[in-house]
Amino acid sequence: MNYVIIGNSVCGIATVEGIRKLDKKGKITLIGNEKYKAYSRPLISYLIEGKTDLNKINYRSDEFYEENKVHTVFGKKVVKIDNDEKKVVLDNGKEIFFDKLMVATGSKPFIPPIAGYETVKNKTSFMTIDDAKYLMEHIDISKNVLIMGAGLIGLKCAECLLGKVKFISVVDLADRVLPSILKKEEAKSVQDVLEEKGVKFYLENSVASFEKNVAFLKDEQVLPFDILVTAVGVRPNVELVKEIGGVVNRGIVINDKCETSLKDIYAGGDCAETFDISFGDKRVLAILPNAYLEGETAGENMAGGNKTFDNAIPMNSIGFFGFHIISAGTYDGEKIAIEEDGNKRIFYVKDDLLKGYMLIGKVDKAGIYTSLIRNKTKLSTIDFNAIIKEPSLICFDKKRRDEILTN
Repeated sequence: MNYVIIGNSVCGIATVEGIRKLDKKGKITLIGNEKYKAYSRPLISYLIEGKTDLNKINYRSDEFYEENKVHTVFGKKVVKIDNDEKKVVLDNGKEIFFDKLMVATGSKPFIPPIAGYETVKNKTSFMTIDDAKYLMEHIDISKNVLIMGAGLIGLKCAECLLGKVKFISVVDLADRVLPSILKKEEAKSVQDVLEEKGVKFYLENSVASFEKNVAFLKDEQVLPFDILVTAVGVRPNVELVKEIGGVVNRGIVINDKCETSLKDIYAGGDCAETFDISFGDKRVLAILPNAYLEGETAGENMAGGNKTFDNAIPMNSIGFFGFHIISAGTYDGEKIAIEEDGNKRIFYVKDDLLKGYMLIGKVDKAGIYTSLIRNKTKLSTIDFNAIIKEPSLICFDKKRRDEILTN
């Protein structure tokens, strides 16, 4: 069997591991458009802070590819899939044939169409090692940085630059920071932490135009800057599958076996659209745990297995200066909030199910709540009142405790 994987991040690596569970000998070719071995993208902010280095940021050991007999093609981009001939074409014209293909192409930064953007000198996104290297080469304590986007990527960028530049401004259309993750009250707590450190926020605002290194906001404020970081969101890389007639919505549509609508072509990770059981519909869930589980599922099925992944949910773990938040699921249903000793636990309950939660401050044992959502556990069958006060497996019967501990 000849396997080809497009993408060298978490989902691509998980695909390798899924294949090798069942097929120790088939040929695996993994293509990555970056020149680096697989690394953990959320750690690039720590690279700038000096808390890690290019070796420690690796997602797997240096021996991973050799141990799993993976032929790697780094620094090359796939420009076309030919499903009739069952081959992919690289940007250097080389063709690689496949029996089974995995598309784990991830996402790319969204660059908004702002007048004068092309005139800005010293600009970058914040998703890759090269982005982090660019910032490290250009920042110093005399520089002002403007970040477009108050989501997770933008705020982690702001955090790692504090103390390394003169001033940081953050602009976002939303009325709060982390708008896709937090409600307004909880978002204010995060904003307060960053403002105390010196970050200036311009919320419910946007850049109307640029003139070289000056931003003109829609409310007519003028912000001069030295470096621009664009972190307003991402777009799934779906083009390769869309061009050959695969079903694509916002992401590449896959089933619970991670199969696309095209024979012998699978997909997963940030480029794919999967069913969110907490939301009740398909959507892109661009988070590492789902990327890994989708890659592993695809890999096993490519190698002849019969694995399903049918309990995807959104999850986020956030930390700023020791201030921690973990959330999962959707904020739909009756809200139950508990606050003590500066810690907050918020739960959303509907139809006897836990639909979502958020832990602020003390976040240990969050996996118990995640398990309740994933497994659609009827809350009437457990001591839920005890669990929301203090998560513990003792609240489950012995059979359920054994199931959780063995999963």
